[in-house]
This record gives sequence, structure tokens and C-alpha cells, in this order.
Amino acid sequence: MPTLKKGVEIDLLVDRLERSQLTIVADYRGLTVSQLQGFRATLRSTESEFRVAKNTLVRIAAERVGIEGLESHLEGPTAVLFAFGDIVAPAKAVSDFARTSRILQVKVGVMNGQVVGPSDIEAISTLPPREELLGKLVGMLASPMARTVGVLSGPARSVAYLANARIEQLGGATEAQAAD
Repeated sequence: MPTLKKGVEIDLLVDRLERSQLTIVADYRGLTVSQLQGFRATLRSTESEFRVAKNTLVRIAAERVGIEGLESHLEGPTAVLFAFGDIVAPAKAVSDFARTSRILQVKVGVMNGQVVGPSDIEAISTLPPREELLGKLVGMLASPMARTVGVLSGPARSVAYLANARIEQLGGATEAQAAD
């Protein structure tokens, strides 16, 4: 039976796991406190949280949420990143920090209740941001509509050009008769 303090921590982890769009479990062994604080500072703008957690408490919280396959990765010093909004920015921050520090190691991730490997986290980090993807989607949806409008307005434009040409032709003929 967990103590009251551990029970509160488990409840907190359960809440974070349920709300998180992407959870990344990492080994932070060898990082200094100032490096961790700097990393947390870079994560503030990404709607995510990075916390050090005991493996047993993470295991219990994962079981309560229904995440399977995480147990084998919960060994050694463990830190957990919870991404509550866009998943690309936190994944990119973790990948960049792991690359520059060469100390932080991504063990595993959880997305939509499924365990994903470090290579999947790296792949997510290479995606464009959510806003850019939405912009591309809107552009793709608007393009056929713009083409349709262009095609449908073509005959009306042709009639207008034809009428203009006829007016100019008649105007030139009128000027020629006036000169005679």
C-alpha cells in the first residue's frame, strides 16, 4: 500500500498520462541540475512538462491508465515528458537536447495509449509544426475550389472579351465612316 505522498504522486502521474498527447520516457543519468533547468525552460512554450519520477510510481500509474509494454523500459533514473498540446515541438526539443547534451537518452514513448520506440519519437520531431500542416491542408482543399471557379468563370470572361472586341471593331468602323 503506497503512502499518502506516493498516492498523491501516482494520482498526479495518472492525470498527466490521461491528458498527455505524447509521453516520452527518458534516462537523464549524468545531467546536471542546471542542464535540467535549461531544458525545462525550453519546454515552457510547448505546453509540456518534464518531471523526474520513480519507476514504481510510473509503472502503477501506467497500469491504472491501461498502458501496456512500458514496464520493461522503467529501469534506472527515469524522467517523463508529458506533451499536452502539439506533439511535434516537445519531440523536437527532446531530440535536439539529446543530440546536443549527448547524455539524455530517450527510452520509449507513449502515443494514444500505444508504446512507440525512440525512432518513432525522432520521426515525430522531423514533422512540420501543427499550424504549418493545417495551412498545407487548407491550401490543398482550397486549390481545387479555385480551379473550379476559374473554369466556370472562363466562358463568362470569353463573352466579355468577345463583346469588347466587337465594340472596338464597331467603334473603328464608325470612325472610318466619319472620316469619309
